[in-house]
Parts: sequence; C-alpha cells; structure tokens
Amino acid sequence: MTLDQQLSYLLKGMAEIIREEDLRERLTEAARKGRPLRVKVGFDPTAPDLHLGHTVILRKMKHFQDLGHTVIFLIGDMTAMIGDPSGRNVTRPPMTREAIAQNAETYKAQVFKILDREKTEVRFNSDWLEPLQYMDLVRLFSKYTVARILERDDFAQRYKEGVPISMHELMYPLAQAYDSVALECDIEMGGTDQKFNLLVGREIQRDFGQPPQIVATLPILEGLDGVNKMSKSLGNYIGITEPPEVMFRKVMQIGDELMFRYYELLTDKSMAEIAAIRAEMHPMEAKLALARLIVTDFHSAAEAARAAEVFNAVVRRKEVPADIPTVPLPEGVRVANGIRLDKLLAKIGLAESVSDAVRKIKAGAVEINGEKVKDLALASPAAELVIQAGKSWKKVTL
Repeated sequence: MTLDQQLSYLLKGMAEIIREEDLRERLTEAARKGRPLRVKVGFDPTAPDLHLGHTVILRKMKHFQDLGHTVIFLIGDMTAMIGDPSGRNVTRPPMTREAIAQNAETYKAQVFKILDREKTEVRFNSDWLEPLQYMDLVRLFSKYTVARILERDDFAQRYKEGVPISMHELMYPLAQAYDSVALECDIEMGGTDQKFNLLVGREIQRDFGQPPQIVATLPILEGLDGVNKMSKSLGNYIGITEPPEVMFRKVMQIGDELMFRYYELLTDKSMAEIAAIRAEMHPMEAKLALARLIVTDFHSAAEAARAAEVFNAVVRRKEVPADIPTVPLPEGVRVANGIRLDKLLAKIGLAESVSDAVRKIKAGAVEINGEKVKDLALASPAAELVIQAGKSWKKVTL
C-alpha cells in the first residue's frame, strides 16, 4: 500500500487521532528504518467474556498487524485492582487477584478470534507496576497535578456533586500512562471515553524522554437497542462466544441505520463498499449479509450458512426448529383446570420469573403448538406442547 492507502485503511472507523500528521510521519519513519510501530491497547479483565463492542478496537489492532506493525495486547491485571473510573460516578469495588487471573485467561483465549497470535505481544502490566518502589511512585505522581486530574469530566462532575473520589482512583490515569513508558509505545488506542487517560500517556512519556505516543480513539458501539453502549449488564450485547444461531438472530434485531454503523466498525468492508451496499441492497438482504459476515468471523462460513438457514426457517418461514430442547412437565404447574402457563414458562426457562411470563402471555408473545395463547391456564393440554416465547423454544412432554 502507498502511505495514503495505509492511512485510509487505518483511519476508517476512528473517532479521533492526535495527531494525524504525526501518524503520517511515524509511518514514513517506520518504513524508512524498517522498524514496526508499537501499538498498545489495554484491557482490564473486569468481566469474563468479550462482546462485539470490544472487537471494534481489536479489529483496528488487526489492521495495524496487517501493515506489519507490532500490536501489544496489554492485560491490566494491576490497574484492574484500581478499576478504571472513566465514565463512572461511583468508586469501583476492588477485584480479587484470583478473579482477575481467571478473566485474563479467558480474554487470551478469545482475542485470537481476530488478532494474529504470531504477531501479538501479550503483556501484563504487573510486570513493571508491581516492582515499583515507594520513591518510584512518588516521582511518577509528582509529574501531574491534582488540578489537571480533576479536569476530567467524570471527576469534575463527581467533585461538583460531592460524590466521593477515592485517592486510588486518581492513580489510574498515571498507572496507565506508565504502561506506555514501560512499553515504549508509538500509538495507544482506546474508546472515546479513554481520551483523557491516553493524553496523560503522551505527557508522561515526554517527562521520561520518550516521543509522545499518538492517541487514537474509536467509537463506543451501541448495543442492540441502538441507544446505550453495548453492555452485558444491559442485556443489549452480542457475545463473541455465543452460538452461531444466537449471534445471527441478534444481528437481525438491530435497526437499519445501526446496521451500517456495524458494517463500518465490525467488518473490513471499505467505506465505498458500504456505500454501495446501502445504495444497492434491500435492507433485509444487507442485514442478512452482515449477520453472515459477523458469524463467519467468530465461527466459520459453514456455521454462518447454517445459522442463516435456521433464521430463515424459524423467523421468516415460521417453521418449527428441528432441535428444540425437550423437557418433562415440571412439578407444581398442574391445577384443577389444567396447567398454569405462567409457572410453566418460568420453570422451563422461557421467562425470567412468573411475572415476566404473565407479561409475555398478555403481550401475545407466547405460542403453543402454533397458536397464540392469552390465558394463564391451559385447559385440556395435549400430550406434547411445543412452546415458543419470543425467539426461544421448548418442547414439554406431559
């Protein structure tokens, strides 16, 4: 690729880069000296599983790998014990070393669904943060002022509202910055909510006599609701280890406009190709193609084809799936006039609770043997009940 082509490839989907002219210079220098750039992204292992929101930055890391640069997948096992305060209005609870280590192993197993294992440095920031002596910390913290730290929007808001800010939270941006010093980073990437932390890294590197890293931020991916950021706690996520049929079905739930944002941030399609898809393909066909691309990335093309067929059969042709789980009628659901459906749905996992089951039945989201049900009691039930609640199915034998 020419330099301009490399920049176009790397800048696709980025929210901001500080500074683009610096990136151009570093790419030119890297080519002249035959020295790959060192590109760092830090992940605090605060949860065991990654979702598509995390893969936005993983894909950009892969783009740097494609151009021959060194990507550092940094596991923040020490900074996770502080907890990144970015965007939070409360202090994060501390994690145990055991939980951090377990989550870190899971991360390592998942990221190579996108990254090239042979071209990735996996590092732990405990390697350099844990050995620091007290005077080392004093020298590090002396390089930044409390006033500068409190310029951060989330800290400033908490201070204004009288919400407590613990001293250890103020350490986080400096610990992350010291990671860049230890790794001699040329570029650090993060979400848009990480901009302050990344900029601190530039300043601390200067203080340590290093060229300041280039800061690259990427958008925060919206979840299935199209409003909030993708989050497991909000239930609007697509996990990268979920079964192919589940991933496919979830992609098909997103809105048409959000679909093209997913094309931009979750695929390697160029902006010209995405524009052509928008102009030439029917939205349903474009979404089916997107779902196949995403499932192929994390499973295989064969699994994506099978997931598409399952989706077409069950959702579009309203056919009954061939592999519905079969369970016996649980205890405690029979009543004098038949079966209590709300209790049945809760007991077999088609509703989170009896009240959730009542809501689904009243909303017309429950079918039994192909017929919608509205009553909470099922009189004279058949010997076998094929139950659909939303997109989930169960077969119950009496």
